[in-house]
Amino acid sequence: MTSDQTADSAAMPAASPAVPHVPGTRAWVTLGILCFVYVLNFLDRQLLSILAKPIQDTLHVTDGQLGLIGGLYFAFFYCFIAIPVGWLADKTNRAGVLAIACGIWSAATLACGLARTYPQLVIARMTVGFGEAGGVPPSYAIITDYFPPGRRGTALSIFNLGPPIGAALGIAFGASIAAAFSWRLAFIILGAVGIVAAVGVFAFVKEPKRGGLDPASATPAVRSGFWTTMKDFFTHPALVLAALGSGATQFVTYGLGNFTTLFLMREKGMTLQEVALWYALVVGIAMSAGIFASGWAIDRFTRVTKQAYAIVPAISLALAVPFYVGFVWAPTWELAMLFLIGPTFLNYFYLSSSIALVQEESRPDQRVMAGALLLLVMNFIGLGLGPTYVGAASDYFRASFPDNSLQIALYTLIPFYFLAIILFVALARVLKRREQAQAA
Repeated sequence: MTSDQTADSAAMPAASPAVPHVPGTRAWVTLGILCFVYVLNFLDRQLLSILAKPIQDTLHVTDGQLGLIGGLYFAFFYCFIAIPVGWLADKTNRAGVLAIACGIWSAATLACGLARTYPQLVIARMTVGFGEAGGVPPSYAIITDYFPPGRRGTALSIFNLGPPIGAALGIAFGASIAAAFSWRLAFIILGAVGIVAAVGVFAFVKEPKRGGLDPASATPAVRSGFWTTMKDFFTHPALVLAALGSGATQFVTYGLGNFTTLFLMREKGMTLQEVALWYALVVGIAMSAGIFASGWAIDRFTRVTKQAYAIVPAISLALAVPFYVGFVWAPTWELAMLFLIGPTFLNYFYLSSSIALVQEESRPDQRVMAGALLLLVMNFIGLGLGPTYVGAASDYFRASFPDNSLQIALYTLIPFYFLAIILFVALARVLKRREQAQAA
C-alpha cells in the first residue's frame, strides 16, 4: 500500500452498510428552510453583478473595480472567516450560528442600497461576505445529520438548488426593480426579507444529533481540535483534489457569472427588461436541472464506484466547453442565450459531487469545518480570483478592443476548464487506487 493510500484509509470513516432510515417530515421541512435561506444567500451575492450597469452609471466605477468588489474584497472575508465560524459551529449550535449569520449578511445587503460612494459599497459588501461565511457550512452539516448515507447526494442537490433559484430570482427581481425604480431599492428590499428569514431559522430549525445517522465506527469518542481538523483535511489527497478541482471550476463560473449581465447588455445589446426575462429563465431552468441531475447521478453511480465523485464533474465540464465558446462568440444576444443553456446546465455538476464527498469522508464532529475548508479553497480561487481576473483583463484589453474587451477577457477563461478537468481526473485516480487497496 502506498503512502497516499495509507493516508486516505486513515482519514476516512470505515465503510458500512446503508443505514435503514427514511427521512421524516422534520428533515424535509428543515431542508426546505435551509434551501430558502441559501436562495437569499446567493441572491445577495449575485445582486451586485446583476445590477452592475446601473451601479457603474451611478458610482462611476470601472470593470476592474467591479471585479474587486464582487471578487477579492468579498471573498477575503467570506473564505477566511468561514474557518473560525465552522469550528465554532462544530462545537456549538449550528442552527443558531446560521440564524445569526443570515441576520448579519441581510443587514449588510440593506446597507449596500444606502451606499453613496464606492468605498462605502466596498465596506458593505465585505460585511455581506463576513455574514455569508456562516451560512453554507453549518447547513451542509445539518443536512448530513438529517439524511442518511445513500440519500445525502439527493438532499444536498436539493439544497444546492439555492444558487440557481437565487440567481434566477436575482436577475428577474433585481433587473425589474432597477428598471422600474432604482438599483438601491432592490438591495433594501432583499435585506429586509433576509432579516425576517433569520428569525425564522432561529424559531424553526432544530439542531440534529451529530453523527446520529452514521455507523458507530464513524463517530469518535473524543471531538477533534481545530488544528487536528485542519491537518486531517489538508493531508487527505482526495479532499484536497476535490477542493482544487472545484476552485478551478468556480474560477470560470464566478468569472463569467459576475460579468454576464454587463456583457449581455454592453456587448450583446440586451436591455434590463430582456435580461430580467430571458437570462433569468436560462439560469433558473438550466442551472436547477443541472444541479438536480448531478445529485441523482452521484447517488446512482457512487453505489458502483466512488470514482463517480470525480468522473461525473470531469465529463460534464468537457461537454460544457464548446457551448461556452459559442456563448462568448455569438454575434447576437438571442444566439448567445441558446449557447448559454449548455454551460449553465453542465458547469455545476462538480458542486453536489464535491460537497457530498467531503461530508462523507469527514468525521461527524469535523463536518462543518471540513465544509468551511472546502469553501475556503474553492471560493478563494473561484469567487476571489475569478471576477477579479476578468475585470482586470477587461480593463487591460479595453485599449485594443474598446467595443468587446469583456468578450476577449471571457475567452481567456477557457484554459481553466481544462485545468479543472485534469484535477478531477487526478481525483478519480486517487479514488481508484484506494478502492483497489480496500479490495485487496
